[in-house]
Amino acid sequence: MHPDTLVGTDSHTTMINGLGVLGWGVGGIEAEAAMLGQPLFMQVPEVIGVKMSGKLKEGVTATDMTLKITEMLRQEKVVGKIVEFFGEGVESLSVADRATIANMAPEYGATAGFFPVDNKTLDYLSLTGRSQSHIDQVKGYFVAQKMFGIPKEGEVDFTKVLDLDLSTIKTCVAGPKRPQDRIDLNDLKGKFRDLLAASPQNGGYGKSEKPKVCVHPGGSFSLSIHHDTGGTENLDQGSTVPSWSEAEMVTNRPHTSAVVDPGYLEGAVCDIIITHGSVVIAAITSCTNTSNPTVMIGAGLVAKKAVEKGLKVNPMVKTSLAPGSRVVTDYLERAGLQRYLDDLGFQLVAYGCTTCIGNSGPLEERIEKAIKDHDLIAASVLSGNRNFEARINSAIKSNFLMSPPLVVAFAIAGRIDIDMDKEPIGRDLEGKPVFLRDIWPTSAEIEEAISIAVEPEMFQHRYANLQGENPLWREIHSVEGSRYNWSPESTYIQKPPYFDKFTIEIPKVALHFTNMRPLALFGDSVTTEHISPAGSFKPNSSAGQYLISLGVKESEFNSYGSRRGNHDVMIRGTFANVRIRNKMADGQEGSYTKLMPEGTIMTIFDACQIYHERKTPLIIFTGKDYGMGSSRDWAAKGTALLGVKVVVARSFERIHRSNLIGMGVLPLQFLNDDSHESLGIVGDELFSLVGLGKELKPQEEITMEISKNGSKRQVKLLSRLDTASEVEYYRQGGILPYVLRQIIAERAGSKDEV
Repeated sequence: MHPDTLVGTDSHTTMINGLGVLGWGVGGIEAEAAMLGQPLFMQVPEVIGVKMSGKLKEGVTATDMTLKITEMLRQEKVVGKIVEFFGEGVESLSVADRATIANMAPEYGATAGFFPVDNKTLDYLSLTGRSQSHIDQVKGYFVAQKMFGIPKEGEVDFTKVLDLDLSTIKTCVAGPKRPQDRIDLNDLKGKFRDLLAASPQNGGYGKSEKPKVCVHPGGSFSLSIHHDTGGTENLDQGSTVPSWSEAEMVTNRPHTSAVVDPGYLEGAVCDIIITHGSVVIAAITSCTNTSNPTVMIGAGLVAKKAVEKGLKVNPMVKTSLAPGSRVVTDYLERAGLQRYLDDLGFQLVAYGCTTCIGNSGPLEERIEKAIKDHDLIAASVLSGNRNFEARINSAIKSNFLMSPPLVVAFAIAGRIDIDMDKEPIGRDLEGKPVFLRDIWPTSAEIEEAISIAVEPEMFQHRYANLQGENPLWREIHSVEGSRYNWSPESTYIQKPPYFDKFTIEIPKVALHFTNMRPLALFGDSVTTEHISPAGSFKPNSSAGQYLISLGVKESEFNSYGSRRGNHDVMIRGTFANVRIRNKMADGQEGSYTKLMPEGTIMTIFDACQIYHERKTPLIIFTGKDYGMGSSRDWAAKGTALLGVKVVVARSFERIHRSNLIGMGVLPLQFLNDDSHESLGIVGDELFSLVGLGKELKPQEEITMEISKNGSKRQVKLLSRLDTASEVEYYRQGGILPYVLRQIIAERAGSKDEV
């Protein structure tokens, strides 16, 4: 007796749980082993019940609900657990709303966020063009298995039950650095200003002033400091534009028409005036929201009402629309809403991951330079599921998740530090203030538009011939054969070194763990985005320098994600997030460490090359929730290829822990309240694991010896090899060597039988 199941290589495979299919994500390394015939193992998880009651208030979206649940479940610490939603409140939610919640299971840490099959599930199957016989078969199966319908309180025995009254949820956003950091919309202005003033050690930005920077055709110019000659030093070097004072700039301002109070301008002096909190990216993006008709139609209606009132978005704000399906485009066009989104700059850019994974592309050059030169805390707003540091764009330090309708509203307002209840987001053609409430659609308006625009035939048409819908994909030339023909000249795909030192004999584990040097001391919430970024990179980065040495132009760098088939690029991109903070780097932000024992600050990649020459094994110490975020196998592959043998954390995210084991890196966990800070570890010590041999056991305590200045002390750690299969994978150097030895042994056995 069980529901349908699904295992996928994307962490957001969990979206399928909104449809009553129990699904979760695994790392790419684990998936590779499954493709070679290995079973997937997992411990039987605890199941946390979330009892939903009430209904969402008018104007509150599925996104607001999901951000509230993400905050609540992160606090509950549900990593490695399954969450099931039940109660009368669930019955009021559409499958699209449920899928929005289920999609963000990786953000709240659960293996899956499950919704049982009920009549709303059948409604969805009908809406998306499934046949009546198929729908009847689905219902018949679940009724026969006594699994049909949303459970009531007391009908299921959960490990623990949490209560959520949907009527208490308010319109909100999350940010500026993590999805679980929810902020009520009415509190956003004050919260952002508090974060500006707070120290970096307390999660803030340490800014005491709020400069105004004019971006003009020749570069940027600060309006907040005194300039005797117009501030030549703030203009682009080599610019032929004269150095104007502010008065001269007003006199010589361009005669192009300004947009109607876009939120940045105070007199149309410049192309744009930016400061802390200025919105420079506004993206309706990601799988979380862009397949939900309610919020997508809602965004279209906000755009329609805004355009009708004469509101606009400053063209220097980078806007984009990336739906989760071509059907979204179909129903936006049928509802007559796409043209209003187009008018505000939210034109279609792609179907799939864009801004949410760092594929926003570059900012307008003058904007990015002004942000860098004046150290501005600019903002992005997006309807995605992740807003980790430097993920959206390396120049933007504050990133806020929100519903698609709110993305449109903040794009118009042009700033994040606005109280949308009390302050207008712009002015209409008559100069009258326009508030968010003036353009926010009612539930009845959204439902009416959906009833007109969304039809089953759309889904049937789009998904009847997937190959025909994507002719570009069909035209890609491919080579057939049993072996891939590696090209030495390719800068995108190279033969990986995972089997270069492979032996039939299983390696001796204990040899790895003597006199390890620390590569990094990290804090809490280090994400896979910090470990292995997917976005663009600069020419002065290790990866950029490598590609330049091969004759690749900066304009052709593309992104880390696009070059994941080339280990020489990806190893240089490991721990290369520009916002990562290694406490061994003496306060430098980015991919730096201290080479020991010399004490020389250098890039992590360069230090690892030296340690490799010295045959020095490496260890990393970190805090809570290590590896949260994407199921990015390169976060483990890069770690292993850099020579890291052990990662010691206060806690791990499930998929990354599994990926580390799959690459032969040992995950260990501090006991109780221990941390590298409480143990006084600073980076000049040597570390050894004592008494580690062949007889590894799941979740055993392991002794770590710390040596410094001739003295030694010991501390107990917990092995996070949680199952017998993980122990065996690790003992053999990872999943892939394990599978290869099995294949060789099976073939040798077949020959012996012959």
